Amino acid sequence: MVSKKIQDLISSNSTIREMFEEGKKLVSIYGKENVYDFSLGNPSVPAPDSINQAILDIISNKSFLEVHGYTNNAGIEEVRETISNSLNNKYKTNFSKDNIIMVVGAASGLNIIFKTILDDEDEVITFAPYFMEYNHYVANYGGKIVSISPNTNDFQPNLEEFKSKLSSKTKAVLINTPNNPTGVIYSEATIKSMTKILKDKEKEFGHEIYLISDEPYRELAYDNIDVPYITKYYKNTFIVYSYSKSLSLPGERIGYVVVSNEMKDNKDIFTALTIANRIIGSVNAPSLMQLVIQKCINEKVDLTTYNLNRNLLYDSLVEYGFECVKPQGAFYLFLKSPIPNDKEFCQKAKEFNLLFVPGSSFNCPGYVRISYCVDTNMIQRSLQAFKKLAEVYF
Repeated sequence: MVSKKIQDLISSNSTIREMFEEGKKLVSIYGKENVYDFSLGNPSVPAPDSINQAILDIISNKSFLEVHGYTNNAGIEEVRETISNSLNNKYKTNFSKDNIIMVVGAASGLNIIFKTILDDEDEVITFAPYFMEYNHYVANYGGKIVSISPNTNDFQPNLEEFKSKLSSKTKAVLINTPNNPTGVIYSEATIKSMTKILKDKEKEFGHEIYLISDEPYRELAYDNIDVPYITKYYKNTFIVYSYSKSLSLPGERIGYVVVSNEMKDNKDIFTALTIANRIIGSVNAPSLMQLVIQKCINEKVDLTTYNLNRNLLYDSLVEYGFECVKPQGAFYLFLKSPIPNDKEFCQKAKEFNLLFVPGSSFNCPGYVRISYCVDTNMIQRSLQAFKKLAEVYF
Protein backbone atom coordinates (compact mmCIF):
# COMPACT_ATOMS: atom_id res chain seq x y z
CA MET A 1 0.00 0.00 0.00
CA VAL A 2 1.26 3.49 -0.86
CA SER A 3 2.03 5.60 2.22
CA LYS A 4 -0.23 8.50 3.14
CA LYS A 5 2.63 10.97 2.61
CA ILE A 6 3.17 9.80 -0.94
CA GLN A 7 -0.58 9.71 -1.60
CA ASP A 8 -0.68 13.39 -0.68
CA LEU A 9 2.21 14.10 -3.06
CA ILE A 10 0.52 12.19 -5.88
CA SER A 11 -2.53 14.42 -5.51
CA SER A 12 -0.37 17.54 -5.79
CA ASN A 13 2.03 16.33 -8.49
CA SER A 14 4.29 18.84 -10.27
CA THR A 15 2.38 21.31 -12.46
CA ILE A 16 5.52 21.71 -14.58
CA ARG A 17 5.54 18.01 -15.41
CA GLU A 18 1.79 18.06 -16.05
CA MET A 19 2.26 20.88 -18.58
CA PHE A 20 5.06 18.92 -20.22
CA GLU A 21 2.77 15.91 -20.62
CA GLU A 22 0.01 18.20 -21.94
CA GLY A 23 2.47 19.43 -24.56
CA LYS A 24 3.05 15.89 -25.81
CA LYS A 25 -0.71 15.43 -26.21
CA LEU A 26 -1.04 18.65 -28.19
CA VAL A 27 1.87 17.64 -30.44
CA SER A 28 0.08 14.38 -31.28
CA ILE A 29 -2.98 16.39 -32.35
CA TYR A 30 -1.53 19.49 -34.03
CA GLY A 31 2.04 18.49 -34.92
CA LYS A 32 5.31 19.60 -33.34
CA GLU A 33 5.64 22.70 -35.52
CA ASN A 34 2.34 24.07 -34.24
CA VAL A 35 2.79 23.60 -30.47
CA TYR A 36 4.78 26.10 -28.41
CA ASP A 37 5.92 24.47 -25.19
CA PHE A 38 7.56 26.93 -22.77
CA SER A 39 6.96 24.80 -19.68
CA LEU A 40 10.20 22.99 -18.92
CA GLY A 41 13.65 24.35 -18.00
CA ASN A 42 15.49 21.74 -20.06
CA PRO A 43 18.57 23.39 -21.65
CA SER A 44 18.43 23.60 -25.44
CA VAL A 45 22.00 24.87 -25.94
CA PRO A 46 24.30 21.85 -26.36
CA ALA A 47 27.03 21.08 -23.87
CA PRO A 48 30.48 22.21 -25.00
CA ASP A 49 32.21 19.78 -27.38
CA SER A 50 34.94 19.34 -24.78
CA ILE A 51 32.50 17.41 -22.57
CA ASN A 52 32.16 14.56 -25.04
CA GLN A 53 35.88 14.59 -25.71
CA ALA A 54 36.61 14.47 -21.98
CA ILE A 55 34.34 11.44 -21.60
CA LEU A 56 36.17 9.63 -24.41
CA ASP A 57 39.59 10.51 -23.00
CA ILE A 58 38.67 9.38 -19.49
CA ILE A 59 37.20 6.07 -20.65
CA SER A 60 40.25 5.43 -22.83
CA ASN A 61 42.91 6.31 -20.29
CA LYS A 62 41.59 5.38 -16.85
CA SER A 63 40.85 2.01 -15.28
CA PHE A 64 37.37 0.56 -14.92
CA LEU A 65 37.29 1.26 -11.18
CA GLU A 66 38.53 4.83 -11.60
CA VAL A 67 35.74 5.53 -14.07
CA HIS A 68 32.89 3.46 -12.68
CA GLY A 69 33.79 2.52 -9.11
CA TYR A 70 32.71 4.01 -5.80
CA THR A 71 34.42 7.21 -4.73
CA ASN A 72 34.88 8.88 -1.37
CA ASN A 73 31.42 9.90 -0.12
CA ALA A 74 32.54 13.54 -0.35
CA GLY A 75 33.87 13.01 -3.87
CA ILE A 76 37.22 12.48 -5.57
CA GLU A 77 39.84 14.54 -3.75
CA GLU A 78 41.59 15.79 -6.90
CA VAL A 79 38.27 16.92 -8.38
CA ARG A 80 37.34 18.81 -5.22
CA GLU A 81 40.78 20.46 -5.19
CA THR A 82 40.35 21.54 -8.82
CA ILE A 83 36.95 23.07 -8.03
CA SER A 84 38.22 24.88 -4.94
CA ASN A 85 41.14 26.35 -6.89
CA SER A 86 38.78 27.53 -9.61
CA LEU A 87 36.52 29.23 -7.05
CA ASN A 88 39.52 30.87 -5.40
CA ASN A 89 40.61 32.32 -8.74
CA LYS A 90 37.14 33.60 -9.59
CA TYR A 91 35.94 34.94 -6.24
CA LYS A 92 39.10 35.52 -4.16
CA THR A 93 38.02 32.84 -1.68
CA ASN A 94 40.33 30.60 0.30
CA PHE A 95 38.81 27.15 -0.21
CA SER A 96 40.40 23.72 -0.38
CA LYS A 97 39.06 20.24 -1.10
CA ASP A 98 37.85 20.21 2.52
CA ASN A 99 35.25 22.85 1.66
CA ILE A 100 33.77 20.95 -1.28
CA ILE A 101 31.39 17.97 -1.35
CA MET A 102 30.42 16.49 -4.71
CA VAL A 103 26.69 15.78 -4.96
CA VAL A 104 24.07 14.31 -7.28
CA GLY A 105 22.90 17.68 -8.60
CA ALA A 106 21.69 20.70 -6.63
CA ALA A 107 18.59 18.87 -5.38
CA SER A 108 20.74 16.28 -3.63
CA GLY A 109 22.94 19.06 -2.28
CA LEU A 110 19.98 20.79 -0.68
CA ASN A 111 18.75 17.51 0.77
CA ILE A 112 22.03 16.67 2.48
CA ILE A 113 22.18 20.17 3.96
CA PHE A 114 18.68 19.88 5.39
CA LYS A 115 19.45 16.36 6.63
CA THR A 116 22.48 17.80 8.42
CA ILE A 117 21.03 20.93 10.03
CA LEU A 118 17.29 20.44 10.59
CA ASP A 119 15.52 19.15 13.66
CA ASP A 120 11.75 18.68 13.81
CA GLU A 121 9.80 21.95 13.54
CA ASP A 122 12.86 24.00 12.53
CA GLU A 123 11.96 26.69 10.04
CA VAL A 124 13.55 27.52 6.69
CA ILE A 125 12.71 30.91 5.24
CA THR A 126 12.58 31.44 1.49
CA PHE A 127 11.34 34.17 -0.82
CA ALA A 128 8.40 33.82 -3.19
CA PRO A 129 8.37 33.12 -6.01
CA TYR A 130 10.47 30.01 -5.48
CA PHE A 131 10.95 26.48 -6.80
CA MET A 132 8.20 24.58 -5.01
CA GLU A 133 10.23 21.40 -4.56
CA TYR A 134 11.88 23.34 -1.71
CA ASN A 135 8.77 22.56 0.33
CA HIS A 136 9.36 18.84 -0.04
CA TYR A 137 13.11 18.98 0.54
CA VAL A 138 12.56 20.75 3.87
CA ALA A 139 9.63 18.54 4.88
CA ASN A 140 11.75 15.43 4.21
CA TYR A 141 13.63 16.20 7.44
CA GLY A 142 10.83 17.49 9.65
CA GLY A 143 11.31 21.16 8.85
CA LYS A 144 8.82 23.82 7.82
CA ILE A 145 9.07 26.33 4.97
CA VAL A 146 8.23 29.93 5.84
CA SER A 147 7.50 31.89 2.66
CA ILE A 148 8.10 35.63 2.30
CA SER A 149 5.58 37.41 0.06
CA PRO A 150 6.84 38.44 -3.38
CA ASN A 151 7.95 41.97 -4.09
CA THR A 152 6.33 42.30 -7.50
CA ASN A 153 7.90 45.68 -8.24
CA ASP A 154 11.32 44.24 -9.09
CA PHE A 155 11.30 40.77 -7.43
CA GLN A 156 14.17 41.60 -5.10
CA PRO A 157 13.45 39.95 -1.71
CA ASN A 158 10.91 41.62 0.57
CA LEU A 159 13.29 42.34 3.45
CA GLU A 160 10.80 44.08 5.73
CA GLU A 161 8.60 41.01 5.89
CA PHE A 162 11.69 38.83 6.08
CA LYS A 163 12.89 40.65 9.19
CA SER A 164 9.50 40.24 10.84
CA LYS A 165 9.29 36.48 10.13
CA LEU A 166 12.70 35.51 11.46
CA SER A 167 12.19 33.72 14.78
CA SER A 168 13.97 31.55 17.31
CA LYS A 169 12.82 28.57 15.20
CA THR A 170 14.59 29.84 12.08
CA LYS A 171 17.42 27.45 11.23
CA ALA A 172 18.16 28.58 7.68
CA VAL A 173 17.35 31.03 4.91
CA LEU A 174 17.26 29.68 1.35
CA ILE A 175 17.86 31.96 -1.63
CA ASN A 176 18.04 31.29 -5.37
CA THR A 177 19.86 33.80 -7.57
CA PRO A 178 19.69 34.09 -10.55
CA ASN A 179 16.15 33.20 -9.71
CA ASN A 180 13.81 30.54 -11.01
CA PRO A 181 11.17 31.64 -12.07
CA THR A 182 11.82 35.41 -12.41
CA GLY A 183 15.32 35.54 -13.88
CA VAL A 184 16.14 38.28 -11.37
CA ILE A 185 19.61 38.49 -9.80
CA TYR A 186 19.69 39.58 -6.16
CA SER A 187 21.77 42.74 -6.02
CA GLU A 188 24.77 43.30 -3.77
CA ALA A 189 22.74 45.90 -1.87
CA THR A 190 20.05 43.29 -1.25
CA ILE A 191 22.58 40.70 -0.08
CA LYS A 192 24.29 43.19 2.25
CA SER A 193 20.96 44.22 3.81
CA MET A 194 19.81 40.62 4.15
CA THR A 195 23.02 39.45 5.80
CA LYS A 196 23.04 42.44 8.17
CA ILE A 197 19.59 41.40 9.35
CA LEU A 198 20.77 37.79 9.77
CA LYS A 199 23.83 38.79 11.79
CA ASP A 200 21.65 40.86 14.13
CA LYS A 201 19.15 38.02 14.52
CA GLU A 202 21.87 35.46 15.25
CA LYS A 203 22.95 37.62 18.17
CA GLU A 204 19.36 38.11 19.32
CA PHE A 205 18.45 34.39 19.20
CA GLY A 206 21.84 33.09 20.34
CA HIS A 207 22.25 30.47 17.61
CA GLU A 208 23.45 30.15 14.03
CA ILE A 209 21.13 30.89 11.13
CA TYR A 210 22.48 29.34 7.96
CA LEU A 211 22.24 31.07 4.60
CA ILE A 212 21.87 28.56 1.74
CA SER A 213 22.42 29.90 -1.76
CA ASP A 214 21.00 27.63 -4.48
CA GLU A 215 22.97 28.54 -7.63
CA PRO A 216 22.32 26.30 -10.64
CA TYR A 217 21.95 29.41 -12.83
CA ARG A 218 25.03 31.33 -11.60
CA GLU A 219 26.78 31.24 -14.99
CA LEU A 220 23.63 32.30 -16.87
CA ALA A 221 23.82 36.06 -16.31
CA TYR A 222 23.39 38.66 -19.04
CA ASP A 223 24.61 42.21 -19.73
CA ASN A 224 27.72 41.69 -17.55
CA ILE A 225 25.60 41.76 -14.37
CA ASP A 226 27.50 40.55 -11.33
CA VAL A 227 26.11 37.69 -9.24
CA PRO A 228 27.40 38.27 -5.67
CA TYR A 229 29.28 35.35 -4.13
CA ILE A 230 27.60 34.93 -0.78
CA THR A 231 30.48 33.67 1.37
CA LYS A 232 31.99 37.15 1.03
CA TYR A 233 29.08 38.61 3.02
CA TYR A 234 28.06 35.97 5.58
CA LYS A 235 30.10 33.36 7.42
CA ASN A 236 27.43 30.68 8.02
CA THR A 237 26.91 30.06 4.30
CA PHE A 238 26.39 27.02 2.13
CA ILE A 239 26.67 27.34 -1.66
CA VAL A 240 24.81 24.73 -3.69
CA TYR A 241 25.97 24.52 -7.30
CA SER A 242 24.96 22.36 -10.24
CA TYR A 243 26.37 21.90 -13.73
CA SER A 244 22.90 21.11 -15.08
CA LYS A 245 22.47 24.57 -16.62
CA SER A 246 26.02 25.95 -16.78
CA LEU A 247 27.20 22.98 -18.88
CA SER A 248 23.79 21.75 -20.15
CA LEU A 249 24.08 18.47 -18.23
CA PRO A 250 20.77 18.17 -16.31
CA GLY A 251 20.47 14.42 -16.74
CA GLU A 252 24.00 13.72 -15.54
CA ARG A 253 23.16 14.91 -11.99
CA ILE A 254 26.46 16.48 -10.98
CA GLY A 255 27.15 19.40 -8.66
CA TYR A 256 28.74 20.33 -5.37
CA VAL A 257 28.16 21.97 -1.99
CA VAL A 258 30.54 24.57 -0.55
CA VAL A 259 30.88 24.83 3.22
CA SER A 260 32.22 28.26 4.16
CA ASN A 261 35.60 28.37 5.93
CA GLU A 262 34.16 30.73 8.52
CA MET A 263 31.11 28.65 9.38
CA LYS A 264 31.04 27.69 13.04
CA ASP A 265 31.97 24.00 13.50
CA ASN A 266 32.62 23.79 9.76
CA LYS A 267 34.66 20.58 10.06
CA ASP A 268 31.84 18.84 11.94
CA ILE A 269 29.35 20.17 9.39
CA PHE A 270 31.50 18.84 6.55
CA THR A 271 31.67 15.40 8.18
CA ALA A 272 27.92 15.39 8.73
CA LEU A 273 27.23 16.36 5.10
CA THR A 274 29.48 13.54 3.92
CA ILE A 275 27.56 11.04 6.06
CA ALA A 276 24.24 12.50 4.88
CA ASN A 277 25.38 12.07 1.28
CA ARG A 278 25.73 8.35 1.99
CA ILE A 279 22.67 7.68 4.10
CA ILE A 280 20.11 9.49 1.96
CA GLY A 281 21.09 6.97 -0.71
CA SER A 282 23.25 9.03 -3.06
CA VAL A 283 26.45 7.37 -1.71
CA ASN A 284 28.62 9.47 -4.03
CA ALA A 285 28.25 11.73 -7.02
CA PRO A 286 28.64 9.97 -10.41
CA SER A 287 32.33 9.08 -10.69
CA LEU A 288 32.65 9.56 -14.45
CA MET A 289 31.04 13.00 -14.33
CA GLN A 290 33.28 14.07 -11.46
CA LEU A 291 36.27 13.33 -13.68
CA VAL A 292 34.66 15.16 -16.60
CA ILE A 293 34.15 18.26 -14.47
CA GLN A 294 37.80 18.17 -13.45
CA LYS A 295 38.89 18.24 -17.11
CA CYS A 296 36.31 20.87 -18.12
CA ILE A 297 36.43 23.17 -15.10
CA ASN A 298 36.74 26.34 -17.20
CA GLU A 299 34.11 25.46 -19.80
CA LYS A 300 30.76 27.27 -20.14
CA VAL A 301 27.81 27.03 -22.47
CA ASP A 302 27.43 29.71 -25.11
CA LEU A 303 24.80 32.18 -23.88
CA THR A 304 24.28 33.75 -27.31
CA THR A 305 21.12 31.77 -28.07
CA TYR A 306 19.59 32.28 -24.61
CA ASN A 307 20.28 36.02 -24.82
CA LEU A 308 18.76 36.21 -28.31
CA ASN A 309 15.69 34.33 -27.06
CA ARG A 310 15.42 36.56 -23.99
CA ASN A 311 15.44 39.78 -25.99
CA LEU A 312 13.17 38.48 -28.75
CA LEU A 313 10.54 37.20 -26.32
CA TYR A 314 10.69 40.11 -23.89
CA ASP A 315 10.57 42.81 -26.57
CA SER A 316 7.72 41.10 -28.42
CA LEU A 317 5.55 40.47 -25.36
CA VAL A 318 5.95 44.02 -24.09
CA GLU A 319 5.02 45.28 -27.55
CA TYR A 320 1.84 43.16 -27.45
CA GLY A 321 0.82 44.72 -24.12
CA PHE A 322 2.04 42.19 -21.55
CA GLU A 323 3.97 43.18 -18.40
CA CYS A 324 7.11 41.60 -16.96
CA VAL A 325 10.47 42.42 -15.42
CA LYS A 326 13.25 41.78 -17.95
CA PRO A 327 15.25 38.71 -16.85
CA GLN A 328 18.84 39.37 -15.79
CA GLY A 329 19.82 35.70 -15.63
CA ALA A 330 18.66 32.08 -15.93
CA PHE A 331 16.34 31.37 -18.88
CA TYR A 332 12.88 32.23 -17.59
CA LEU A 333 10.55 35.16 -18.11
CA PHE A 334 7.95 35.79 -15.41
CA LEU A 335 4.94 37.33 -17.12
CA LYS A 336 2.15 39.12 -15.28
CA SER A 337 -1.15 37.45 -16.07
CA PRO A 338 -3.66 39.91 -17.57
CA ILE A 339 -6.27 38.37 -15.27
CA PRO A 340 -5.90 37.55 -11.55
CA ASN A 341 -6.33 33.81 -12.09
CA ASP A 342 -3.04 32.62 -13.57
CA LYS A 343 -4.30 29.07 -14.04
CA GLU A 344 -7.25 30.33 -16.07
CA PHE A 345 -4.85 32.37 -18.17
CA CYS A 346 -2.74 29.24 -18.81
CA GLN A 347 -5.86 27.41 -19.93
CA LYS A 348 -6.68 30.22 -22.36
CA ALA A 349 -3.10 30.14 -23.67
CA LYS A 350 -3.51 26.44 -24.45
CA GLU A 351 -6.25 27.36 -26.92
CA PHE A 352 -3.40 28.90 -28.95
CA ASN A 353 -1.10 25.91 -28.27
CA LEU A 354 0.99 27.98 -25.86
CA LEU A 355 2.14 26.17 -22.72
CA PHE A 356 3.28 28.07 -19.61
CA VAL A 357 3.55 27.23 -15.92
CA PRO A 358 1.22 29.17 -13.59
CA GLY A 359 2.94 31.40 -11.03
CA SER A 360 0.89 29.80 -8.27
CA SER A 361 3.18 26.78 -8.76
CA PHE A 362 5.93 29.05 -7.39
CA ASN A 363 3.77 30.51 -4.61
CA CYS A 364 3.21 33.67 -6.66
CA PRO A 365 -0.28 33.67 -8.20
CA GLY A 366 -1.11 36.18 -10.89
CA TYR A 367 1.98 35.41 -12.98
CA VAL A 368 3.17 32.71 -15.38
CA ARG A 369 6.64 31.33 -16.04
CA ILE A 370 7.79 31.15 -19.65
CA SER A 371 10.95 29.12 -20.21
CA TYR A 372 12.95 30.41 -23.17
CA CYS A 373 15.64 27.71 -23.23
CA VAL A 374 14.01 26.54 -26.46
CA ASP A 375 14.80 26.67 -30.15
CA THR A 376 14.76 30.28 -31.41
CA ASN A 377 12.71 29.23 -34.42
CA MET A 378 9.98 28.01 -32.08
CA ILE A 379 9.84 31.43 -30.43
CA GLN A 380 9.60 33.09 -33.82
CA ARG A 381 6.79 30.75 -34.86
CA SER A 382 4.99 31.32 -31.55
CA LEU A 383 4.83 35.11 -31.79
CA GLN A 384 1.62 35.10 -33.81
CA ALA A 385 0.02 32.90 -31.14
CA PHE A 386 1.20 35.31 -28.42
CA LYS A 387 -0.22 38.20 -30.41
CA LYS A 388 -3.61 36.49 -30.71
CA LEU A 389 -3.58 35.70 -26.99
CA ALA A 390 -2.85 39.36 -26.23
CA GLU A 391 -5.78 40.45 -28.39
CA VAL A 392 -8.10 38.52 -26.10
CA TYR A 393 -7.16 40.80 -23.18
CA PHE A 394 -5.89 44.12 -24.55
